Amino acid sequence: MASEWTDAEIRRVGYLVVDLIAKHLTDIRDQPVFSPVPREVAERFLSTPAPRTGESADEILSEFGAAIEPYPFGNGHPRFWGWVNSPPSVMGIFADALAAAMNPSCAGGNHAAIYVERQVIAWFRELLGFPTTAMGLLTSGGSMATLTALAVARHTKTGLDVRADGLRGAPNRFAFYASSQGHSCIRKAVELLGFGSGSMRTIGVDATYRMDVAALERALEDDRAAGVRPIAVSASMGTTNTGAIDDLDAVADVCSRHGVWFHVDAAYGGPAVLLPEYAAAARGLARADSAALDPHKWMFVPVEAGFVAVRDAEAMRSTFSLVPPYIRSAGSATGVYGLPWFSEYGFQQTRGFRALKVWMTMKHAGLDGIRDRVAENIALARYLAERVRATPQLELVAPPGLSVVCFCHRGGADLNRGLLERLQLSGDAFLTSTELDGRFVLRACIVNDRSTRNDVDRMIETVVRIGAELTSGTAGAFP
Repeated sequence: MASEWTDAEIRRVGYLVVDLIAKHLTDIRDQPVFSPVPREVAERFLSTPAPRTGESADEILSEFGAAIEPYPFGNGHPRFWGWVNSPPSVMGIFADALAAAMNPSCAGGNHAAIYVERQVIAWFRELLGFPTTAMGLLTSGGSMATLTALAVARHTKTGLDVRADGLRGAPNRFAFYASSQGHSCIRKAVELLGFGSGSMRTIGVDATYRMDVAALERALEDDRAAGVRPIAVSASMGTTNTGAIDDLDAVADVCSRHGVWFHVDAAYGGPAVLLPEYAAAARGLARADSAALDPHKWMFVPVEAGFVAVRDAEAMRSTFSLVPPYIRSAGSATGVYGLPWFSEYGFQQTRGFRALKVWMTMKHAGLDGIRDRVAENIALARYLAERVRATPQLELVAPPGLSVVCFCHRGGADLNRGLLERLQLSGDAFLTSTELDGRFVLRACIVNDRSTRNDVDRMIETVVRIGAELTSGTAGAFP
């Protein structure tokens, strides 16, 4: 039996933890962006059995400092621009610790965590332009937000009692629509909801990688004529590949004409609505039936923190609630059970106190602070695009969208593959790749409030140097 933690011991170990956090956050700029876990360390993790007896807190923290902290994912570093991964806010880190100390179950009830989440939901409704009658829910991320939203679309648009009978006996086939640049979570959700990937319709894009709205309309008309029932269209406010924003107003018009569900994937680009230059996208987003937003992306909240908004709150509740409609209530702020439970609006019954890190991050930064960081990231991405255009060895492959820049070395696909791996393993900067029109390209996504122009300059210099080494055949072994 472990000994009771005293006030003094909690404080002693807590200070050790804070020292580790402070060191990690303040020393990270001087460390490699990415360092693979050494083979012997990885093998030790994979082969060591569960401990039979306990260890002291000091021993555990010592192992953390030696074998875990030196090999992070990398997204806290100012030259990490891979995928869509931001560094965590310090207030969010503290909030995670406080939430763990309280350790509430946030399915529902009358306790403070529930009201914190309801306040965050209200803040996000306003940010997305949704009415006060809409409902939302914090989720693990954009994938679960999308699954939740499309589950409501299934409940309302198939014409079936899906909860009782599933999809068997449907008189027709169903279809979902997303552009070729849409996130893979859309297809995953469609498959998990029982429609199968064969119900997905991939809509082409224009030269700026935005959904071809005319092609979407034709696809809907063709499916209707063939006896297929359209269910939902998913548009993007900031695609993962290029940061492109679909013409959300035009897509909303098409969805309205055809009576289909309009979902917007704003997991990455949603916070851009804070900037005046994205007012048109904000207007289109506000017309959606549902939207996904990831505070753990461009709002710098520690992972996991996603959000789904659904315009029709009652449809959302009817999709998931196991409380019969005739005894559902509006709840009471004074009773033990409180307001209607979040578990009636989504799949999870056991839910952590995610809201605290969102709440504390937003309280500390303010919407103006988040807006300024988003604006700085977009400006830095445009600076990167300018540097690429001005560098003879490099080519800008797509117009920069939001804070994504896709480019390549002019040496060809094989050289770019080798260049990317060497860049990542060098620890000097971290980019990822994507494929555009069949071309392998380098991709930088700047959602990092610690990045500067000097960091961009250093990355460009490293890319050019590695490209020259690979071109001349003088590149040595990987570091």
